[in-house]
Order: sequence, then structure tokens, then C-alpha cells
Amino acid sequence: MSGLFSRAPSMPPPPPPPPTTDSAAVEDAARRERRARVAAGGRASTILLGGQGDTSTPLSAKAVLLGR
Repeated sequence: MSGLFSRAPSMPPPPPPPPTTDSAAVEDAARRERRARVAAGGRASTILLGGQGDTSTPLSAKAVLLGR
């Protein structure tokens, strides 16, 4: 029976250090990606209201209780 559990498993090597974003090329690429995402949104992302305009109820409207 001692052959099954002869020694403890070895530990894996430590992970490599994470990449840094200090490089100017990395920051420039991130800036270009951000601009591309904004440009891809187009004009539709700037229109907040539909064709009917603001159809929400005013804040001073009387609350309607359910069941009455």
C-alpha cells in the first residue's frame, strides 16, 4: 500500500509576470481601438429619444396603486 502514496506532488512553477502597459505603442493601440469602437456606434447611439419624443410620465404624477 505504501507504493500508492509514496511522495507529495510537486508544485508547479510560478506564473510569469503579467505584461505591463507602459509602452507607448500599447497605449497608442488602445487609443486607436477605443476610437474605432466609438466610431462603430454611429449616429444611432447618440439619439436618446424615439420618433414620439419623451413619453415618460412626469415625476409629479400621482402613483396608481395595484388592485384598485
